[in-house]
Amino acid sequence: MTKEKKRTLTTYAIVIAVWAVIEILMRAGLLSSHLQGLLVPMVYYAITAVALNICVGILGELSLGHAGFMCVGAFSSALFSLLTADVLPGGLRFFLALVVGTAVTALIGFLIGIPVLRLNGDYLAIVTLAFGEIIKNLLNAIYLGVDSAGVHVSMQNQMALGLQPDGQTLINGAMGVTGIPHDSNFTLSVVLLLLALFIAQNLIHSKQGRAIMSIRDNRIAAQSIGINVVRYKMMAFTISAAIAGMAGVLFSHNISTIQATSQYFGYNVSILILVYVVLGGIGNIRGSVIAACILYLLPELLRGLNKYRMLIYSIVLIVVMIVNWAPAAIEKREKLAAKFHPAKSTEKKEA
Repeated sequence: MTKEKKRTLTTYAIVIAVWAVIEILMRAGLLSSHLQGLLVPMVYYAITAVALNICVGILGELSLGHAGFMCVGAFSSALFSLLTADVLPGGLRFFLALVVGTAVTALIGFLIGIPVLRLNGDYLAIVTLAFGEIIKNLLNAIYLGVDSAGVHVSMQNQMALGLQPDGQTLINGAMGVTGIPHDSNFTLSVVLLLLALFIAQNLIHSKQGRAIMSIRDNRIAAQSIGINVVRYKMMAFTISAAIAGMAGVLFSHNISTIQATSQYFGYNVSILILVYVVLGGIGNIRGSVIAACILYLLPELLRGLNKYRMLIYSIVLIVVMIVNWAPAAIEKREKLAAKFHPAKSTEKKEA
């Protein structure tokens, strides 16, 4: 078994072990309702961190629009579930909503990627940030309804839709979408996290993944040996957007009402996800998941400390950053690793 396969299987094993421990604690009644309510959000932020790491760590392009992709997946899947709530059973409805939300987000990611991926660096970050804000503001301004006469859209108010008595309002402007079926749970969330990890790990270790990473390292050199730069950048960006949309589906089906507000889909959310990626290690998929879970739960677990919780949270961020990125800390980690795995350290020196 190769080193990469061992790392991948270890990642899956960690996720499954944590899921099993949490399930046991929940069934034993040892987890408070507050903590149980944090489990699904923790997982969908971990999924979004995996998605962003594909874009930032594997492709090497900074995107600040993944909260917008989450928003697209959340709203598109929520609309599908509302329209089929009385027709399909819960399990099938959620599966189809997941397919719809992921596919719509992938399509939007592809369309956004056509003009956006011509840019690099800060310019790309600014344009993706603008996309996230445009999506959020557009959904806040739109009114959508359906009745026997068809679909009605308005940018004024709900009354302007002119719905018949049998009509149903799907998007009510800034009020968002209400009445979404609560189809997601912690187990389903973990399954989707494993799926996201499977997609990301297989992409990294595939021929396409190596081509994408060569573009990240040196675009001109990759182009000179015949790698289609535009094609592979589009592939990575679209897959990254689709996984973020998957997280959005979990988000919308975990609460009965979603609104396109800055609290859920704003600029700060994109920055928060980027923090998870950076602190977990850029290009380190497992690290993104661990960082997202710890850093999402930490402020909530410290709420009892009132004024000091954000101070402690900031200190933890600084410590993690130093441990992950400081040259002296990296050197010490390598020395510790050499003590426990002398054979591996010898192989590195010979190489």
